[in-house]
Formats: sequence, structure tokens, C-alpha cells
Amino acid sequence: MTGSVITPVAFPTGAHAGTGRRHGPSATGAGLPLTVVPTRRSHTIVYGMAAVDSRGRVAEKAVLRALGWAPDTRIDIHEINNVLVIRPNPQGVFRITPEGHLRLPAQVRHCCDLHPGDRVLLAAHPGHGLLVIHPPAVLDGLITTAFTDLWSDPS
Repeated sequence: MTGSVITPVAFPTGAHAGTGRRHGPSATGAGLPLTVVPTRRSHTIVYGMAAVDSRGRVAEKAVLRALGWAPDTRIDIHEINNVLVIRPNPQGVFRITPEGHLRLPAQVRHCCDLHPGDRVLLAAHPGHGLLVIHPPAVLDGLITTAFTDLWSDPS
């Protein structure tokens, strides 16, 4: 077997290690760009994704648990700006199922064009006792708008 020898990579040790001095290609500004870290989160929103089953059930127990919604919790469901807004309400018509799943009634699924197998984004704000469900069409709009430059870039 013949070929060239690859020089091993050695990380700095000794006096300059851990001092914040830059070594290698990044010291001259060349090298891989670093990802910009976004601003720290300012909310305690809990996210989850789940598929809607053939009976309208959404099984994302971690989100419901964060809200403190136990089985048989009565809820109200409203469509606002193409998302579903769900709040607990002692007189609510709908309930969390005995298995602890959220069930979206047929009329709610139809108004949001939700079909079995569609995945939805759940965003819960425990401090406000509020759950917002984003159907795929809403997510498509958000992503397309946020990344317009990427979609139009041919490279």
C-alpha cells in the first residue's frame, strides 16, 4: 500500500492552552465560520410535535403535563388566525381523553385542514395555561417567510 502520510492534528498544550489565544487557521481569520448563538430564551414555552391520528387525537403528553392538564380536564378550543388556541375551562365542551391525549373534534380538524398523519407543532405557555397548535399549512407559511432568501438561493 502506497500513499501520502497525513499529518496528525495536535491541539495546543502548555502555556497557551485555555488562555483564549487563537491557534491555527482561525487565528488569521481563515477557517470555518462560527454559528451566531441566538439571544437567550425569555419565555418558558414548551414545544412538542405530534401526529394527528384517525380519531383526531394528538398524543404529546409532555406538553399537556407542563400545562398541568390531567385526563378529563375540560377545555375550550378556538381557531384564531389559522391556529388552534386551547385553554382550560371548567364549563368547556371538550376534554382531555382518559388516556391523557388531546382530541381535536372533526369540525376543528376540518376548519384547519388537518388529516390523519399530519404533524402539528404544539406550543404551550404554562404560565398562562395556554396551548397553541400550529397546523402544517401555518408552519409552511412561517418557514417560507423566515427563510425566503434560502429558498431563492440557487447554490
